[in-house]
Amino acid sequence: MVESLHFPLCKELEVKMQFLQHILALIFIVLLYFSISKALECQLNNANKFKVAHTIRVDQSGKGDFKTIQNAIDSIPSNNDKWIRILISPGHFREKVTIPANKPCIFLEGAGSKLTSIEWGDHMDTCDSATFTSSPDNIVAKGISFKNIYNIPSGPDAKKKVEPALAVRIYGDKSAFYNCAFFGLQDTLWDVQGRHYFYNCYIEGAVDFIFGSGQSIYEKCEINLTAGKYAPEYPNGYITAQGRNSSDDPSGFVFKYCVFTGYGKTYLGRAYGAYSRVIIYKSVLSDAILASGWDAWRYVHHEGNLIYVEADCKGPGANTSKRVPWLKKLGASQLKKFLNLSYIDKEGWIAKLPKVS
Repeated sequence: MVESLHFPLCKELEVKMQFLQHILALIFIVLLYFSISKALECQLNNANKFKVAHTIRVDQSGKGDFKTIQNAIDSIPSNNDKWIRILISPGHFREKVTIPANKPCIFLEGAGSKLTSIEWGDHMDTCDSATFTSSPDNIVAKGISFKNIYNIPSGPDAKKKVEPALAVRIYGDKSAFYNCAFFGLQDTLWDVQGRHYFYNCYIEGAVDFIFGSGQSIYEKCEINLTAGKYAPEYPNGYITAQGRNSSDDPSGFVFKYCVFTGYGKTYLGRAYGAYSRVIIYKSVLSDAILASGWDAWRYVHHEGNLIYVEADCKGPGANTSKRVPWLKKLGASQLKKFLNLSYIDKEGWIAKLPKVS
C-alpha cells in the first residue's frame, strides 16, 4: 500500500521538478538571448563615432602586439561589444585564421590587398579547408587578400587539381568586406548565410567560386574566371552556386556595377538550391560568359522556381538572345528592392560600421 502511494507522489514530484527545470531553462535562454543581443550591438568610441575603441597591431617582424593574426583574435575577450581594430602590416601571413562565434565586433584592416595576404592550402573538405573562417556577426575586413593556394599552380609543371579548397567561409550576419581579394579555384568564397556586403573586391576561381545561401550585395567588384588559365581541361566553369531553398527565403546574390572577366568559358551560375536567386545589374560581361548563361543543374524541369536576372548589362557576354528561356525579367519596382542597400540593411547596420574609407 505504501509502495502504491509512494509511486504517484514521486511521479508528481518528478513532474514538478521537470516543470521547474523547464522554467529555469527558459529563463536562462531569455537572459542569454538578451546578453548576446546586447553584445552584438557593437559600440563605437564615444569621442568619435567613426573610431574603434582599441587597436591591436600585427607585424611579423615583432614590431606589433602580435606576430600572427590568430593570436591577435585570440586576445580579444569573448562577447566583446566594442569595435576592436586589428591592424595588419604588409606581408604574406601563412596561417589559417578563425574568428569564433563569440567574438563579434572585429575590424580587420590590412595595408591593401596587394600588400597584406592571408594564405593557406587546405583541401580536406568544404567545412574544414577555408583559409579564413568568420562565424560571428559584425565583422569588417578591409585591404586584405584571402588565398587558398592548394588549387593554384605555382609553376608550369605543377599538378593541376580542381577540388574544393576554400579561401573564405562567412557564417555571421552583418559582415562587410572592402577592397579585399579572394583567390581560389573551386569554392573560393563560401557565402554561407546572413547579410553581407562586398565593395570593390576581387574574386577569382573556376567552379562555384561564389556559393552558399547568403543574402549579399557585391558592388563594383571584379569577378574573374581562371578555369582557362589554371585548369584548361575543365570544360566550363561556374561563377555562382546560390543556395536559396524556398520561396520565402530572403537570400540571394546581387551583383551591381561589377566586371566579369576571365580565361575560358563559364556559366554565370548554377542552381545550388531549388529557388536559387542571382541578380546582375549594370555590369560588364566579357566573352568568357557562355551564351546560355545559366544552368539548372539538379533542378531541371523546376526552372520556374529559379530567379536569375540580368538587367542593363553590357559587353560581349551580355547578349541575352541565346540565354536559357527561363531567365527572369523583373519590373523596375521589383528590381529596385534588390538593388537598394535596404535589401541587406533595413536597420542601417552598414552606416554604423567603423570608418573604412
